[in-house]
Amino acid sequence: MAIIITDECINCGACEPECPNTAIYEGADDWRYNDGTSLEGDIVLPNGKAVNAEEAQEPISDELYYIVPDKCTECKGFHEEPQCAAVCPVDCCVPDEDHVEDEETLLGKQAFMHKE
Repeated sequence: MAIIITDECINCGACEPECPNTAIYEGADDWRYNDGTSLEGDIVLPNGKAVNAEEAQEPISDELYYIVPDKCTECKGFHEEPQCAAVCPVDCCVPDEDHVEDEETLLGKQAFMHKE
C-alpha cells in the first residue's frame, strides 16, 4: 500500500529527502517517473500504464507535500519502515487505503524503478 500525506501536513519538508524513490514532492511541483529512479523514455509500469518517464506530470496537490502512489513502495527494499512516516513531526504520513499493495508487489515496483 502506498503512503499518503494528510491535510494535517505543516509543509515542513522533512519527508521529501528521506524518500528512496523520490516519490514525495512539494505542493504544486510537477513530478516525473525518472526522478530518483533508473527509468527513462517510454515505459510500461508494473500496473500496465504506459508513460514517458521524462515527461512532467501534474502535481497531485497544489498546497501540501504529496506522495506519488505509482512511485511509493513504503520503502520496501530499502528500509524496514516508511521513512516519511518515521520523520514526520505531525504523523501525517499514513497508509493510503485507496492504493493497497502487498509486499511482493511493492518489492517488484522497487526493483522495476531501480534496475541497478
